[in-house]
Amino acid sequence: MRYKLLLLSLPVFLTGLAVPAMAGGADSPAADDQNPFAQDLESLLNTKVTTASKFSEKLSDAPGVMSVVTKDELKRFGGITLREILDRVPGLSGSVASFTDRSIVAARGDQTKINGGHILFLINGRPTREVLEGGLAGDLLESFPVSVLERIEVIKGPGSVLYGSNAYSAVINLITQKAEGNELVVTGMGGQGAAAAVSGEFMLQRGSFSMVGASQFHQRPTWGTNYWSPIFGLQNALAPDRSQGSYIGVNYKGFSAMSSFTEWTSGYTEGGAGVGRWRRGFADVGYRFQANSKWEMSFDLTYTKATLDATHYIPFIDRVSQEVVGEWTSVLTLTDRDQITFGALYNYNQGIENFYFNGPMPISDGSRGGEAAYVQIDHALLENVQIIGGVQANKIGSLSLSVVPRGGLIWNPVSHIGIKALYSEAYRAPSINETSINYIPPPEIGGPSLHGDPKMRPERVSTVDLGITYQADHFLAAVDGFYSKQTDNIILINPMVAASYANVGNTIFRGVELEGKYYLGKHFFFQAAGLYQTSRDADGNRKVTPIPTFGMKGGISYECPGNLSVSLFDIHEGSLSGYATAVNPQPGAYDLLNANVRYDLSKYLPSGGRTGMALVAHGENLTNKAVWLPDWRDTPGDTTFANRGRTLYFGIEVFLKKD
Repeated sequence: MRYKLLLLSLPVFLTGLAVPAMAGGADSPAADDQNPFAQDLESLLNTKVTTASKFSEKLSDAPGVMSVVTKDELKRFGGITLREILDRVPGLSGSVASFTDRSIVAARGDQTKINGGHILFLINGRPTREVLEGGLAGDLLESFPVSVLERIEVIKGPGSVLYGSNAYSAVINLITQKAEGNELVVTGMGGQGAAAAVSGEFMLQRGSFSMVGASQFHQRPTWGTNYWSPIFGLQNALAPDRSQGSYIGVNYKGFSAMSSFTEWTSGYTEGGAGVGRWRRGFADVGYRFQANSKWEMSFDLTYTKATLDATHYIPFIDRVSQEVVGEWTSVLTLTDRDQITFGALYNYNQGIENFYFNGPMPISDGSRGGEAAYVQIDHALLENVQIIGGVQANKIGSLSLSVVPRGGLIWNPVSHIGIKALYSEAYRAPSINETSINYIPPPEIGGPSLHGDPKMRPERVSTVDLGITYQADHFLAAVDGFYSKQTDNIILINPMVAASYANVGNTIFRGVELEGKYYLGKHFFFQAAGLYQTSRDADGNRKVTPIPTFGMKGGISYECPGNLSVSLFDIHEGSLSGYATAVNPQPGAYDLLNANVRYDLSKYLPSGGRTGMALVAHGENLTNKAVWLPDWRDTPGDTTFANRGRTLYFGIEVFLKKD
């Protein structure tokens, strides 16, 4: 399969020399005439992003190493879950943990924790964090209604200067659609073993008022598999995988409000097989206005509540945590060459965890406040040279004042080519459990205790990026080399005796990532990416994360205007060493081959385009190979289940549009 993938990705990178002649560039007046889809596709040359600086700018000018999943890519390749979509993004790798976070996306190989706390998720630029355990995101990855998305912007590398805690190795901004008329879309798909994927979204616009909403329900067949643990021996583990999520957003002139709910029920392993339910509620209200012609200002109040119910299986716990963030942000255009982003925020975190033994027993209960101020300056030094600099000062609870900087240079030596040299730092604040948990097992149960440290310092990372990008109307190719050093890593020590959290050692990551996209002629779109990364810790140990050193991914899509769309995407992850003694299936190299098909029947309906219908199909893991990945938490050197194999969905989409 890897050789097929190499053949698939070659057209993206090897056509670069022919692109100026075949596709034209920004200066080619015939570019739109050559490609009938150009009116519908977002030009790769003029892709706009907002995440890197909190204002709209060209991707080539953004002070970050970024990838964008466009609306066209979302439509072509589809995706039942956000996790499936993000697996296609250059530099991101899918992973798992035995219990704490059953669904993880790791950036550039960084999974030094057993959860996804090193990636910050934004919804339309507003942060949503789980603060008790330190950044769980499985419910978002498996439940967020992806049909409402306009695009996804991903910054690889630190983003704490503008976004604070958890913007450590990546920032992922989920940007939803805006209503431009009235529309209703309902999609229903089913498959073998009670597989189901049902979604609906609507848009409503009345003058300056607009509303967008979406919901989805998703269920994979229950995975029954043998699992061996040192506590219970051989078990038949039944792993359900069921999720539901919804989103609604309202805009009226400068006012905005949005809310989402995500819930995921999933099987896991924690000494034995269990079932947990992760839930998250998110809400934000904001107001944006122009103070004058050069000064835009916004105020936001953001709330996230995250819960976990695992009271009927090991480890017999439940969790509730919440974060409130109040933030003021300003973007000031000083001159034609200078823009400045600055602001301040206050947040409040609170959480409690209960252990169930003859009734609930609190084992972690804490809260803290925090504040921060930040500034970032973008200055055009020359017509083709831009420099940026920024800093955030933050105060977390009773800890000392901390500062994280960023700086860089963006140079466009010739048309279509951009070079970025960037340095940035970030932090992840210690979670409530890492500072407050105090669990002493009852004598009837035994086992290790678990303790937090109220003086825990934030984890820190510093990263250097050097990248070069070629962009044209229908072609993009990029390569980036990175070096990251993590310090004050928060690690669980003595896990088998008297476990406690501590700031221990450091980890270094280095590597290179590749990305390519190409619209070929009228019908075909190619996409490919590769990642090579290595890691080592303070003791000289290498390959210290459960992410393969090498991975690559690529897709091809055929679209016949107004009728048929067929796409294939393959994700290849390399092998992992150190698991030869695993008693469960080993985590070897694997491919996840997914397919998406849509056949529009609207032209056969006498509706004038206002009512439509399409046949849809989606396939996951078409090679039908079960995937097992490293079990970090329970049994180091062993594995846990990750993907059951092939799941096929078939169904119908119905839509109604009104201008």
